Amino acid sequence: VDLDMPVGQPPPSDIKPEVLRIDIDALSTVLWNGEPVAPGTDLDARIAEQAARSIQPEVHLRPDREARYETVAGVLASAQRLGLTKIGVVGAEQFVR
Repeated sequence: VDLDMPVGQPPPSDIKPEVLRIDIDALSTVLWNGEPVAPGTDLDARIAEQAARSIQPEVHLRPDREARYETVAGVLASAQRLGLTKIGVVGAEQFVR
């Protein structure tokens, strides 16, 4: 039986991706791994830095139910615009009524 097998080293499977937490509290304050950041330039700079990494972190966005929609949408839009690709909303079940 002739098989075409992959050539080279397989990717390491033991490496777990870094997790970056972006929380948005009830007052719509954006927290980067628990540290408050100003929306706009400061947040964009941090996102751009993470997007430029060769191995991007997993971003866990955790908005509070009372957070302003504009704040949450703004964080998601910045992440997409600046090139972060591994982003997920954590705790979305709180929005289901």
